[in-house]
Amino acid sequence: MHLSSLPSPYGIGSMGKAAYEFVDFLEKAGQSFWQLLPICPTSYGDSPYQSFSTYAGNPYFLDLEELEREGYLGREEYADIDWESRPDDINYGVLYRKRYPVLRRAAERFGRRPAADFEAFCRENAYWLEDYALFMALKEDNGGASWQQWAPALCGREPEALEKAKERYRGDTDFWKILQYLFFVQWRKLRDYANKKGIRLIGDLPIYVSMDSVDVWAHPELFQLDENKRPREIAGCPPDGFSDTGQLWGNPLFDWTFMARDGYAWWVDRIAYLCRVYDILRIDHFRGFDSYYAIPYGLSDARKGVWRQGPGMELFRAVEKAVGRPRIIAEDLGFLTDSVRKLLKESGFPGMKVLEFAFDSRDANSADYFPHKYTPNCVAYTGTHDNDTVNGWMETALPKDAAHAKEYLGLTEEEGYNWGMMRALWKTEADLTVVQAQDLLGLGSESRMNIPSTVGNNWRWRALPGSFTDELALKIREEMSRYGRLADGRENT
Repeated sequence: MHLSSLPSPYGIGSMGKAAYEFVDFLEKAGQSFWQLLPICPTSYGDSPYQSFSTYAGNPYFLDLEELEREGYLGREEYADIDWESRPDDINYGVLYRKRYPVLRRAAERFGRRPAADFEAFCRENAYWLEDYALFMALKEDNGGASWQQWAPALCGREPEALEKAKERYRGDTDFWKILQYLFFVQWRKLRDYANKKGIRLIGDLPIYVSMDSVDVWAHPELFQLDENKRPREIAGCPPDGFSDTGQLWGNPLFDWTFMARDGYAWWVDRIAYLCRVYDILRIDHFRGFDSYYAIPYGLSDARKGVWRQGPGMELFRAVEKAVGRPRIIAEDLGFLTDSVRKLLKESGFPGMKVLEFAFDSRDANSADYFPHKYTPNCVAYTGTHDNDTVNGWMETALPKDAAHAKEYLGLTEEEGYNWGMMRALWKTEADLTVVQAQDLLGLGSESRMNIPSTVGNNWRWRALPGSFTDELALKIREEMSRYGRLADGRENT
């Protein structure tokens, strides 16, 4: 359940009242974890996996009512804005146009009397915050254009040009710094509240970063770019049973040879930071650390890519040496090889099992996902944000696949396919089970979060107000008790 999907009268879910109510619901339902998508700012396509920064928080998630309570907004400045969306949908274009003027008013008032710890926040986070604030100020002044289209001196980060820009855009960079301060104040409050209720937050680390990001602009040497700072090859995945042409993600690839020279410091810092932000961290596309699919830049699809060697355990040994053994979930889905399985075993991280995959005849690894094969050291899902909901999958799957699921799991339409599939997870040996909020609510394909390789209609679902009732919480809690996920301390979400 992402923050964006919480009920809200202000166009998108936030760290406001509905987030605290959802934590209360989870506590009543006997849950231990809440898993979210990346909380970073979204860029092209509104995807949290395509962000302007790997460190920053998304300003859209700031609770406007909390800003009012703090004296930074008047209610009349935001309460009656038409966000031009249904209660179960998000209109990102309108958010972009209407949210930032409101946030600027709040930031201006904050700037007149900054919080006592604001300067300390800026100092402690200067290693990413300075570049991020300048990047966003420059992007705004360039009409949102990619940094590759900026003036050559700024695109190339010439020292004199950067110094002049810092002075010229000082007011704008202060705005972006203030938003980050306010974001992480609200985030810490929400996380502390959840932790006190026995709920820990699982965050998400996308393996790749967006080409149009401060990460690539500020550190081009870390990526496989040519002399014109264009990618030589880009990320994606090869053709499979789901796509004849593969998936073209478009992200620049890491220069693993360069990164190895300083002990993968960028990765160590990134993982250490996010492990402080969240209680547990899911690393997306874990198999890319073993080998990654590289597609020549400029092609229209992913058919002519090649596999190249990744850093393997060398990276995770560097992480362990620097920060110990953080609690990590490895997203080991996709095309798996013996070397990927070996990397997962050596890391000790739990991998992921997706129940829908067990019955999808297009998946070459489907046999790995049958619930009778789950071991304790795994995290079992009905589906992820990239899958349809259970009820949607039953409607859209190949008839033979849906029939197989019904027969194997004993599913009935009368009970609800979603309840049968969730119960199948709770019966397994998996230490941790995760279900989509949409499956708890019994929703269909209309509430699907993302369809990979498509743009325009993803990441938009919101739960309707009043969806997470005490009656539903009690029903889930009874299921947890029935399958020993309350009494014996096994973790569950």
